[in-house]
Amino acid sequence: MKIGYINYLNCYPLYYHLMEKTPIDGVDIISGYPSQLNDMMRNGSLDISPISSAAYSDIQDDVLILPDFCLASVGYVRSVILISKIPIEDLNHKRIGLSSASQTSVVLLKCLLKRYYNIEPQYEPTRPDPSLKELDAALVIGNEAMIHSDEAIPYTYDLGDLWMRKTGFPVVFAILVVRKSAIKKHPEMVKAVIDSYRKSLQCLETDSENLYDLAKKKYPDVAYDIPTYYRLIKYEFTPVLKDALRFYFLLSGELGFLNTVKELNFYTP
Repeated sequence: MKIGYINYLNCYPLYYHLMEKTPIDGVDIISGYPSQLNDMMRNGSLDISPISSAAYSDIQDDVLILPDFCLASVGYVRSVILISKIPIEDLNHKRIGLSSASQTSVVLLKCLLKRYYNIEPQYEPTRPDPSLKELDAALVIGNEAMIHSDEAIPYTYDLGDLWMRKTGFPVVFAILVVRKSAIKKHPEMVKAVIDSYRKSLQCLETDSENLYDLAKKKYPDVAYDIPTYYRLIKYEFTPVLKDALRFYFLLSGELGFLNTVKELNFYTP
């Protein structure tokens, strides 16, 4: 069975037990950017994976959401940012680079600018670590948002914080899904992976210092205090976060940025 791993600092605590403590026989871990894992879930080459929340709208008939886990923030999170040469209010018709690494944050930014700022920029795809040399602003996510830059950045906006202030909702950046076909083919292995995720998050409490040390070794370029960052990320998929995700789908569907999501379909063992 193949499972995806977002190769970012924020995903590591969910995979700590599987990677560092107890591997599961028959489970292969495939690392990549969220966008790469989204595509692999779409084409059926992964059985379980975290995906950009936005990607669920494309594959909702083929997968079920794991009900206990997510990657979310309640306000400020620091790893999803808009960097800009000018104030956000002045970005109408300006050139904004959109990171190719994710989908949720791209839709999040488009919703914010259209609904809450009445702004229609010129969007351009960029690599995950964009430069402002030829752009007015750029979306940067994940580890790339948390490394030191030699480039002067006049304005930086944390999108988790901005979304919370404008909508009143947290942001669920990623969810974990399992293919319906995998549940039929590997039911016990699916349960084992889910149990491993649960044990991993317990390690944030019981084995935190070792987890922090290994995370730092795995992602040495991240210029951010790891314990603080892990306190900002929300991994438990609470009812409040599920309602926040429903609002995100409602707004993005209304604005035409995503396919309609009528309901969240959850895995039950």
